[in-house]
Amino acid sequence: MLRIANLALLVLYPLAWWAPLMRAGLLPLFSLNEISVLKGLQSLWATDIFLALVVTLFALFAPYLKTVALALVHFDLLKPSVLPAVHLLGKLAMADIFLIALYITLSKGIGVGRIEVAWGLYLFTACILSSLLISYKTEQSIQRSDH
Repeated sequence: MLRIANLALLVLYPLAWWAPLMRAGLLPLFSLNEISVLKGLQSLWATDIFLALVVTLFALFAPYLKTVALALVHFDLLKPSVLPAVHLLGKLAMADIFLIALYITLSKGIGVGRIEVAWGLYLFTACILSSLLISYKTEQSIQRSDH
């Protein structure tokens, strides 16, 4: 079951990257623009390359590499001794959820525009949290099999 759930994340992560995280607009009367992880990264690359690299690491590479590493452990292609490094990748992946939450909070606090959370934020958050649960359960099952 853990194998299948983890492999599903390999499909769900790219979907979450394209999905709208939020809809944002400058004034309440105008239409809202949809913002996804990839659209946000695209605009960051044009304005702040360092921040774009950091967010790319947290939002794309860390969660996906963690998922691939867990899949390799599940199929006995990688030793379970790599799980501490996998946990570190999981912690890095949670940082992007914090950044998104901070962005929403700051934007709402300014009061100039309007932000609505979209379904992609929930999907992306569910992927990250599912990945944490899968890695926790994987570690538990490995510890049980060692005893």
